[in-house]
Amino acid sequence: MTDHHAWTRRHFLRRGTALASLATTAPLFIEQASRAMSLPAHSMLTSLAGVPQDHVLVVVQLGGGNDGLNTVVPYGADEYYKRRPQLAIAAPGRGGDAALELPGVDGLGLHPAFSGMRELLDRGVASVVQGIGYPNPNRSHFSSMDIWHTADTNGRDNGWIGRYFDNACTGTPEAASGIALGNTAPLAMQGDRSLPVSFESADLYRWVGEDFGEDVDTTYRAMPVQQQQPDGNNLAFLKRTTLDAQLSSDQVRQAASLTPLVEWPRSDLANQLRMVAAMIRSDMPTRVYYVSLGGFDTHANQAGAHQRLLRQVGDSLLAFNNELREQGNDSRVLTMVFSEFGRRVGENASGGTDHGTAAPMYLVGPMVQPGVLGTHPSLTNLDNGDLKFTADFRQVYAAVLEGWMGADPDVILRRRWSRAPVLKT
Repeated sequence: MTDHHAWTRRHFLRRGTALASLATTAPLFIEQASRAMSLPAHSMLTSLAGVPQDHVLVVVQLGGGNDGLNTVVPYGADEYYKRRPQLAIAAPGRGGDAALELPGVDGLGLHPAFSGMRELLDRGVASVVQGIGYPNPNRSHFSSMDIWHTADTNGRDNGWIGRYFDNACTGTPEAASGIALGNTAPLAMQGDRSLPVSFESADLYRWVGEDFGEDVDTTYRAMPVQQQQPDGNNLAFLKRTTLDAQLSSDQVRQAASLTPLVEWPRSDLANQLRMVAAMIRSDMPTRVYYVSLGGFDTHANQAGAHQRLLRQVGDSLLAFNNELREQGNDSRVLTMVFSEFGRRVGENASGGTDHGTAAPMYLVGPMVQPGVLGTHPSLTNLDNGDLKFTADFRQVYAAVLEGWMGADPDVILRRRWSRAPVLKT
């Protein structure tokens, strides 16, 4: 007979709950957290001096490798049309599916479905950061995503956002300091002491013991004796963290019940960002939210799929900004959009594009330096058919960490990077 009180991986992973998101098993959770056991409860998520407590970062991950050349369209370059006879987006003024002009920028436009981003650019609250990549690019989805998540070209470190929490807060960050919407917590948010919450549904974010009518003492006593600490520190920490998770889960469920202030499109990304906006409106203590949208691995039949994806991204970002403006919270929230790599310059024989290298990033918020920033990679000076990056993604991270999150990027990123000029000074 199975003991339903047993502390198991299944118990923790079930239904995406708070503590399940903090670790894969309770012993690992307690082992990683035990380094902070001697700290009092009030030390959790206490900001160090100079760290702005009201600033929020929202990270949007476009999984699969978004085609940057058909998102920010170099219609002024003949080489673009030579290498993409079928997939190239027409120059402005050449039909209904032509690129959207970018005022003040010659030869560059936006995919016609990316009209939401165009409106944000017109408002002066968005920027396109061109040519982002890193040396010796990796074309594996998993390896390249690990590189972006860790800010390490070996992809073997913990997450850059996790390191932010480790360095910017004393004690152990509370359960809701970093929230990812989805069934898994991204590597980017996993630090030495900070372990993020992830959930797919607000209704499923709660302490798993509720499912069995048990309290934390019961669960702790059910653990193997060798995993219990005689001084009670682990139990005290578990009680403290569970209470924090219960309180934050109540806030999440209350936020989910709020009626949006603006009209939202119906899409996966819009649903995630609408939930983030509701949590921001509810004054949750969360510093970083993480959302994602897949489907950008467009090896075949790219045109229609990419159009639908860009429509979803642009419309969702626009609705998110509209909602934040209605709340009066837009000045508190910086949104950063990235993908693990771009696509190759030339189209393939299947009506798609294969894994490439450099691509744009996108930033949204009234604090960003608006417009098209940086240098577009050359379409003639290529690296074996791929674009050469003109700026390292860690330069953007450094600017965001220092200029928005009030942290020391040299410590968090393990070395000094120049700050990309993406934020207003």
